[in-house]
Amino acid sequence: MPLNPLIVIPSRLKATRLPDKPLADIQGEPMIVHVWRRAVAAAVGPVVVACGDQAIYDVIVARGGSAVMTDPDLPSGSDRVQAAAEAVDPAGDFNVIINLQGDLPTLDPAILRDVLLPLEVDPAVDIATLGVEIHEAAEFHNPSVVKIALARATETDSLGRALYFSRAPIPTGEGPHYHHIGIYAYRRAALAHFVTLPVAELETLERLEQLRALANGLRIDVKIVHTNPLGVDTPADLERARALINRAN
Repeated sequence: MPLNPLIVIPSRLKATRLPDKPLADIQGEPMIVHVWRRAVAAAVGPVVVACGDQAIYDVIVARGGSAVMTDPDLPSGSDRVQAAAEAVDPAGDFNVIINLQGDLPTLDPAILRDVLLPLEVDPAVDIATLGVEIHEAAEFHNPSVVKIALARATETDSLGRALYFSRAPIPTGEGPHYHHIGIYAYRRAALAHFVTLPVAELETLERLEQLRALANGLRIDVKIVHTNPLGVDTPADLERARALINRAN
């Protein structure tokens, strides 16, 4: 069956390190608007913002975007994505849901097309995501950088199966090593199943939600790309994003 994707951007104001992060100003527009526009530019399917707060809903709708309010008490972004997909597409016409984080204002739209590739080439894949090669030792040893243990058919293959994700430097030994980019494309049934699963022990230990999927037998495949969008988590990240977007424009 051909892929029919819907992009959902979960967003809420609650953040400990950067309060009201989605509304942070970048060149006169809230950060969430930059992410939404880049998702639209990818031209892979409709884009909806899953809002945990009215202020986010208002800024997207004011610019002609599609948004839906979701329960602010939902436990995770994945739950917010599932709730939004059910709200805007109860008939299930969209068979793939792309979960795009709302704090990636420097996103290259092309990687939203890349993340679909593992689902296109193998019907056994439940969830697709992205990775980028690590070239600096400091990045490899940084616990804020999530690494992937990846199985590939050949060393030059750009697709592989994720065996594990960790904040620890994995695998040991010489590279290549890969930095996980937290963008996911779920088959619709896989997402619906995932949000019903209990939190896994490894998920709690590593603080990585995708380990719940692996612990319950869902297959995650990875497309290796050559660009890493800047995730904005701190005031310093925000300044970097502003500088990058200013230079690009």
